[in-house]
Amino acid sequence: MADLARLLHAILQREGFTRPVLIGQSMGGYVAQAYLDLYPGEAAGFISIDSCPLQRAYYTAAELWALKHTRAIYQSIPWKMLLDIGSRGCATSSYGQELMRQMMSDYSKREYIDLAVCGYRALAEAVLADRPYHIDCPALLLCGDRDAAGSAKRYNRAWERRAGLPMRWIEGAGHNSNTDAPEYVNRLIERFAADIG
Repeated sequence: MADLARLLHAILQREGFTRPVLIGQSMGGYVAQAYLDLYPGEAAGFISIDSCPLQRAYYTAAELWALKHTRAIYQSIPWKMLLDIGSRGCATSSYGQELMRQMMSDYSKREYIDLAVCGYRALAEAVLADRPYHIDCPALLLCGDRDAAGSAKRYNRAWERRAGLPMRWIEGAGHNSNTDAPEYVNRLIERFAADIG
């Protein structure tokens, strides 16, 4: 995760961006938190879309074990079924489901599993690094109220409560709430950016 944050930082530096508002959906939210941890004071804001906190205190040992051992589970599922589970599990709208299915279909089953395993392992390692992942800028948490990805809703409730971060539940949306309710999510992003601008 730290490597991804360093790459993002290098890209922003090269392109001349200063004081970015980091907006990350799912894995992108983890990368943004790692960025905030590595480069304190640089971001003007942070929006988490269907992501979760990286602090170790939020996770159970069983959840971290599962993140590190997903390959066998994914391999046991036929590819067509995995496509169905992935697309329906991430989005509630037909638009969001079709986008997810198209993305997954760009890969073979083996390639997709390799990517998923790499992402889950990176997440587990970032959490187990037990870094502070302090959010030192204005922030907004967004989460679909029908998000069924792991324990995302539980994590976000706890994140809001423990960190005191503002939370917006996206009605009827799943894990990809930005594809299930794009107009509403975009309005929230625009309002957030205008308020910190």
